[in-house]
Amino acid sequence: MTFRILTIFPDFFAGPFQHGVVANAAESGLIQIHIHDLRNWTHDRHRTVDDRPFGGGEGMLLKPAPIFEAVESIWPERSPRQRLVLLSAQGKRFDQKSARRLATQFDEVFLICGRYEGVDERVAEHLADEELSIGDFVLSGGELAAALVIDCVARLLPGVLGNQDSAIQESFSDAGLLDCPQYTRPADFRGWKAPDVLLSGNHEEIRRWRLQSARAKTARNRPDLLQ
Repeated sequence: MTFRILTIFPDFFAGPFQHGVVANAAESGLIQIHIHDLRNWTHDRHRTVDDRPFGGGEGMLLKPAPIFEAVESIWPERSPRQRLVLLSAQGKRFDQKSARRLATQFDEVFLICGRYEGVDERVAEHLADEELSIGDFVLSGGELAAALVIDCVARLLPGVLGNQDSAIQESFSDAGLLDCPQYTRPADFRGWKAPDVLLSGNHEEIRRWRLQSARAKTARNRPDLLQ
């Protein structure tokens, strides 16, 4: 799978993609990540990518022209297996289902990183296939969101995780619950003991305990998921 990122801060991604699962997947050729500097599609001496919003207001907006030119030069033709995503606080909520959809339905995902006060609305209306937000809060830019989306999607691709089942038996899986509590050695730590059932070797009892514990933890921390 190929990921592309359009940003005014290409050096930002030197850190997030050099460690862990994403780095291993890129090194083994399971994914490719291409970072594109939006300023390469500007035509003035100052490489200007933003301007004041019509109607007044605080902040600056990313102009449409450099974004359109960048996408159209990188993707002169679009296929159904390519997806162009604008990362924005005004977008639909990105969640595990969104990640799985991107991982299974597309071969190439292109992420546009917003900045400043936002992006000219014509990018969302006439260029992007969809607009996604990683949560009900505002970031200073879409770079953190892009790194998060790529990490979420990449780990769902075949071969990326050492044990692919771990992408199924986890929080926000098809069961719609948070993951159950997990314990490791030592079984007794400072007087706090791991549940006896996990040490019993009875797989059916362990399965039942994990399901019940997952429901209890979801009710405690994320009751909205049970609704």
